[in-house]
Amino acid sequence: MNYDTQPFRLLENKKLADGIYSWTVENKTLAPLAKCGQFVNVKVPSRTLRRPISICDATDSTLRLVFQVKGEGTRLMSELKEGEQVELLAPLGHGFELEKGKRYCFVGGGIGVPPLLFASKQTENPIVITGFRNKELVILQEDFRESGAQLYLTTDDGSAGYHGFVTDILREKLGGIDAVCACGPMPMLRAVADVCRGRVSCQVSLEERMGCGIGACLVCSCKTKENNEIHMTQVCRRGPVYNAEEVFFGG
Repeated sequence: MNYDTQPFRLLENKKLADGIYSWTVENKTLAPLAKCGQFVNVKVPSRTLRRPISICDATDSTLRLVFQVKGEGTRLMSELKEGEQVELLAPLGHGFELEKGKRYCFVGGGIGVPPLLFASKQTENPIVITGFRNKELVILQEDFRESGAQLYLTTDDGSAGYHGFVTDILREKLGGIDAVCACGPMPMLRAVADVCRGRVSCQVSLEERMGCGIGACLVCSCKTKENNEIHMTQVCRRGPVYNAEEVFFGG
C-alpha cells in the first residue's frame, strides 16, 4: 500500500457547534476508496504529527471530516480557508463490516457520532442513537434524518432529546435489531458492549490518539483478547473497528 501523503482541496470548512467543524475535501482518486469506519491522517501546517480524523461521509470525489478542536493542531485546522490544499493519508484503518439483510443500530457519543453517518447510509432502515453532554454540542441530526435513519437523541443534562444515556434507548431497541455498531468514548463503548453481550453482535470503533496512522509509532496500542489471553494491538492497523468481544475494557 502506498502511504504517501496526497493533496486534497478544502471545498468547505463549516462550524457545526462550539469547537466542532466540518470539512469537505476533494480528491477524485482517493475519495472513492473510502469505506465506512475508516479514518484519515491530516498533515497540519507547522506540526510534526498528523491528526487522525474519522470519515464522516464520502462521495466519488469528496470526503467529509468532522472534528473537534482539542489543541493547537486542530485549532490550526479550523482556521484553514476554503480553496486551500490540505495533505492527507487516506483512507486508513479497518472499518465496519456490514451485512446485507441485517438491521443495524448505530450508537454514537460526542465526536464519535460523525463516522456513523457514512456507516448508517450503507444499511436499510437503520436505527441511530446519538448522545451528547448538552444541546450546545449536538451535531448532524438533520443529516441523519435526511438519510432516512430512525433517529434518537440523548443528552446527559436533558437539555435536548431524552435525558439519559444512549444505552437506555439501546436496551429498548434490542428486540428489533440484528447488530450494533458504536463509536464514542471508552466508558460508553464498554456500556454498549455490556448491553449487547449474549444478545446481538456488536462492533466498536475505538477513539485512540494516533501518531502515524500506519502502525509505525505504536502510540495507539490497545489491549485486546485472543484465546483468553491479553495482547497489545495497534488501533490504526487492526482497527479502529473491532468486534466488541475482542476488546479488553478492563475490570
